[in-house]
Amino acid sequence: MNRAAAAAEQLLAARAERRPIAFLPMDALPGSLDEGYRAQDLLVRALLAESNSRLIGYKIAATNTAAQRLLKVEAPFFGQLLSGRTFASPATLPSGEFTVRCVEVEFGVELAADAVPEDVPFTSESIADLIFAVIPSIEVVDHRFVDWATVGAPSLIADNAIHGAWIEGLPVTRWRETDLAAHGVTLFANDQVVGTGSGAAVLGHPLNAVAWLANELPRHGRYLRRGDKVTTGTAAPVYHANPGDRLVADFGAFGQVELHWSR
Repeated sequence: MNRAAAAAEQLLAARAERRPIAFLPMDALPGSLDEGYRAQDLLVRALLAESNSRLIGYKIAATNTAAQRLLKVEAPFFGQLLSGRTFASPATLPSGEFTVRCVEVEFGVELAADAVPEDVPFTSESIADLIFAVIPSIEVVDHRFVDWATVGAPSLIADNAIHGAWIEGLPVTRWRETDLAAHGVTLFANDQVVGTGSGAAVLGHPLNAVAWLANELPRHGRYLRRGDKVTTGTAAPVYHANPGDRLVADFGAFGQVELHWSR
């Protein structure tokens, strides 16, 4: 068994047992970002088969410089969104089914057309022409590691970029009049403010993250397609939720996203 297959097998077992591990064993430790992505593909293929799900798009991780410095990477990395782990707001999730419950307030988008790779790289301006809607959302980060900050980016990538769940608000089709970088967000937990931020926290502008993904995916034999959804990275500080928490991500004129954690 190669290391990518061994990594996927180890991570599947840890997910099934909800068992945090310090590190992947040496014979399952991805030695590069590309090897991490190969493990991710195997893991996601197994998760899709287990849950009778389908792929609906991508999540982007490490979309701020602090996270990149911590993980010793020079760019973001991506994971894959699964229909079986995507929920409409308001959503209730069982606390016991998650190893970790890190809540992130994120600007999502839905593609109106294929982002077919060309000679000229995509920019935030050119990718904007391909976006149908902005989707206010919450991503739940859930990982299998005792300390995610110590295991390295290849292992996090292998664990589907530590994606747990995605909660969608209502899509906003009239978004072009809004400066997404300046658009503020507030996260409430049990009616108390626990985080504020704006789209500027996401590589300076959420569409910078989407453009990065559109340019990166062809390296992996993929490209963004019409109907794909992308969640762009946290726009506010991460909140570590407790069982019973009621969370509201307020996107102002874009609406709210609600998540309740059962006990």
